[in-house]
Amino acid sequence: MPGCVTRRELFKKIPRFLAAVCLMPFFHTKQATAKKIIGTDERMNHRMNLPKPRLIGSVSVEEAIKHRRTIRSYLSRPISTEQLSQLFWAAQGKTEDGGYKRSSPSGGALYPMDVYAVVGDNGVHGLNAGIYRYDPHNHAALLVTEGDIRLDVARVSYSQMWMARAPLNLVITSEYRRITIKYGSRGERYAMIEAGHIGQNIFLQAEALGLRAGIVGAFHDKDVIRVMKINRLHEPLLILPVGYGT
Repeated sequence: MPGCVTRRELFKKIPRFLAAVCLMPFFHTKQATAKKIIGTDERMNHRMNLPKPRLIGSVSVEEAIKHRRTIRSYLSRPISTEQLSQLFWAAQGKTEDGGYKRSSPSGGALYPMDVYAVVGDNGVHGLNAGIYRYDPHNHAALLVTEGDIRLDVARVSYSQMWMARAPLNLVITSEYRRITIKYGSRGERYAMIEAGHIGQNIFLQAEALGLRAGIVGAFHDKDVIRVMKINRLHEPLLILPVGYGT
C-alpha cells in the first residue's frame, strides 16, 4: 500500500538510525571543540607580544635606590610599550634562558603572583585603554577588560584620586592556593613578602626608565576585583601608579 513501510524496509532503516544515534555525541563533541578552538583564537587576538626587555640600562642600581621616591603627581604624558615591557619584566619576567626562574624571589619557586596593568586613555603608545594581565611565559600583555577604569580603581581605593592621573596603575595580586598547597597558611605570608619584592623592582625599574611610581595598600579588595573584572581568586595586595612625575 502507498505510504506504508514493509517489514523488510523497516529492518533496513534500523541500522542507519542506530548509527545516527551513536554518532550524535561525536558531532556535538566536534562542535564543542571547534567552539573551544575559536574561543582560544579570539583570546589570542587580544594578546600583545611585548618588546624584548633590555638587560643593560643607563642608570645604576645604586642611583635608582638613592633617587627612588613615592610620587603622587603625574603628567598626562603616555609611556611607551618598551617601558611597559620593561616594567612587566622587572615585576615578574623570566630571567632564566630555557627555564622558569623570575625577576622576583618566590617561596618554593611557586609564583602565586599575577601583575595587571590598568591602562588609561592615551596611557601607553600603541595600546588601547583597558586591563591587561602580564604573561611571563610569553612576555605578553593579555587583554582582560576594555576601557579606562582608572577613576573606578581610585574610588575603591578610598578615593585617592591622584592615582587616576597616572597613565597606568600596576596591580599586584596573589592566588594564595598556588603557595598554600605546599606551605599551608604560612604561604600567605610568603606571598605578601613576594609582593614587596615585586613592588621594589617596579620602583627601581621605573626610576631607571626616567619614570616615577607611587604605592597604594589602602583599597577595598573585592571592589578592586569587581571593577577590574579579574579572577576572583586573584587577591590584590598592592597598586603602583606609574608615569612621568611633575
